[in-house]
Amino acid sequence: MTDSRPSVDPEVATIVALGTPKIYLPKSKTVSHSDEIHTPTHSEKDEFKVSLDESESPLFLPSFRKWAAVCAICTSTTCVTCGSSMAAATFPQIENRFSIGIETATLSISLYIAGLGIGPLFFGGLSEFLGRNIIYRTSFVTFTLLTFPVAFANNPAVHLIFRFFTGFAGSAFLSVAGGSMADLFHKDKVSTPVALYSASPFIGPVLGPAISGFINYNASWRWTYYTLLIWSTVQCVLIFATMSLILEEIMMTDSLSRIRKQTGDDRYFSPYDTQGRSMAETVKLSVYKPFLIMLYEPMVLLLNIWTSTLLGIVYLTFSVFPIIFGEVHHFRKDLVGLSYLGLGLGMIFATGSQPIWNRVNARTREKYGALGKEPPPETTLYPAMAAAILVPVGLYMFAFTVYGSVHWAVPILLIAPFGTGTVLAFVSTFTFLVSTYRADAASAMSSNSFLRSSFAAAFPLFARPMFRSMTNTGALAFIAGMTTLMAPLPFVFYKFGPRLRKRSRYAVS
Repeated sequence: MTDSRPSVDPEVATIVALGTPKIYLPKSKTVSHSDEIHTPTHSEKDEFKVSLDESESPLFLPSFRKWAAVCAICTSTTCVTCGSSMAAATFPQIENRFSIGIETATLSISLYIAGLGIGPLFFGGLSEFLGRNIIYRTSFVTFTLLTFPVAFANNPAVHLIFRFFTGFAGSAFLSVAGGSMADLFHKDKVSTPVALYSASPFIGPVLGPAISGFINYNASWRWTYYTLLIWSTVQCVLIFATMSLILEEIMMTDSLSRIRKQTGDDRYFSPYDTQGRSMAETVKLSVYKPFLIMLYEPMVLLLNIWTSTLLGIVYLTFSVFPIIFGEVHHFRKDLVGLSYLGLGLGMIFATGSQPIWNRVNARTREKYGALGKEPPPETTLYPAMAAAILVPVGLYMFAFTVYGSVHWAVPILLIAPFGTGTVLAFVSTFTFLVSTYRADAASAMSSNSFLRSSFAAAFPLFARPMFRSMTNTGALAFIAGMTTLMAPLPFVFYKFGPRLRKRSRYAVS
């Protein structure tokens, strides 16, 4: 047989994992499943890597299929996070319907967000065995079904319990969806879809009050959840229609198992290999490893606290804006939701600025490429540096314009820099965590998801008492001061990050 294998690294065998696999061994001929399988000699006992042929890799799908999948992922993520804040406008009605206080009603948001934070700890490990596709589909079908008892609940216990479980089910799109962008796009093209995906969880909470404000002013609170049911059903159709492609990790895992069985050689591996762990062991690892990383990695812990505080402030506004624009500016209940448009405008501006950051990244790569080096992870913190300035500036301007004597349009517009900074901070932090903790990127991201959801769940619970006791301006200035104290973090890590990475047990050096 003529040796027709492609040029490969002589130290690493590449297996093209397709329907009838061809197995490439170092210093050996290509064999198919119908030929005698070559048994590696002692000198060939290197690890053999499984990879996909270009014709089957999701990276080489037509652009319209890639962007259809991105659209389904981003809109589903927006739907899930919108479901958290839509509850804010229902509080007056469910207080009367269930005879509960505002603190109990606020649990409708807090328990939902708690589910969003806990879910990623489990879904990350499950996706290693089941693949993202089945996680996407099962998650959103379950999310839709669990919304029924929320909408039709006849007592507060059922309503609140199922709010937690709907958040838990929907959290898959906050934990495993980001990896699909890397499956679908090459490294130099992935920044734009990642930016869109990173912004989608923040657009949702802003849309929620605007949508539910009109619903609850004109109809029963149940129509808030009927609307969510209709939306999530549409998303289920989109997910099944656009995510039919078999994503990379499940293709490679199936091929790896088949090839090991055919060859009787366990030395073959893939980037998605679970390394012999059972599903239970993998899920257990995905649950506790994020906490280990936060314990031993100060960069992860501090950046998580910073971004979690920002998301906590976003969710705090769901209790505060009704006070500022409802009681001070006397907005009708259906118009209070529109006061979030300034925040949303800032977030949209952050997403629209991605081409600017793409050019910054390109110049950075050229600069380091001329020296024969890869840009260090710290170069991904440039947007975070801008965010560190925009966030407190936006909050201070908002704090000192919430008086009744100032036109309502002024604070709505001046909160926009906070929205811009929040999205830039998250996009930059996500990129930094993935770049710095490559081998443990999923755990680093899960740690961020858990902590930010914890903050987002807690902040609405103390918002009203704090604003009542400190006044609107005083409470907002205090919050702005907190973000000012944390503003140096991206600058510090940009300067000292290389030194910290050298001493880290998880980061790339």
